[in-house]
Amino acid sequence: MSLSNQDVKHIAQLAAIELSAEELQQYEGDLNSLLTLFSSLKSIDTEGVSPLTHPLAMLAEVQLPLRDDIVTEADTVAHRSALMSNAPAQTDGVFLVPKVIE
Repeated sequence: MSLSNQDVKHIAQLAAIELSAEELQQYEGDLNSLLTLFSSLKSIDTEGVSPLTHPLAMLAEVQLPLRDDIVTEADTVAHRSALMSNAPAQTDGVFLVPKVIE
């Protein structure tokens, strides 16, 4: 699968970014290179390969540092009001954000 110039323009429009003619050509090449790489990775047989929790786990046992899941802040109206005090728009304790999807 390969992306055309029109495909890259459409992707840029969906991402709400403007691309110059040079950038459009560069991104078309970059995206097509990525798709080629993904195709080659897709052809690799991974049957029976266990997923790793860390990139170095195949070389040595790695113990990931974890912390206890403990609530450290009080859930009070005053605390929520302090957190929401600099929100540009809010209602009923939640942030209001503008619609970004056309």
